[in-house]
Amino acid sequence: MPFIDVEDCAVNRPLKGCRMRTPFGERIMLSYLEMEQGAEVPMHTHPHEQAGILLEGKLQLTIGDETRVVGPRDMYIVPGGVPHRAVALDGPVVVLDIFSPIREDYANNQNSYLPTDEGK
Repeated sequence: MPFIDVEDCAVNRPLKGCRMRTPFGERIMLSYLEMEQGAEVPMHTHPHEQAGILLEGKLQLTIGDETRVVGPRDMYIVPGGVPHRAVALDGPVVVLDIFSPIREDYANNQNSYLPTDEGK
């Protein structure tokens, strides 16, 4: 699958207000995340290294004990095991995250590191 149309990817809704598409290869996973205004990915941690770039909108991002508001083209790297959180501000947000190694839970349309949300 060398070329990917995001619209052809299955949609996972891990949390209220969040839609995610996660194509992956052997050792790397992409996560195209759309968040509605006010949607929150609560503080959590996982062993996977995560890097990302904000494509659209404004995001309050906490990595470890540092919080910043990031905008389009801002990038970040979250080392494995470091707590992090994200909140969509002032409208919808689109983020491209990259995980290595792949998150087996996301590959199986589950999440093992985020709290469950019955209101998805």
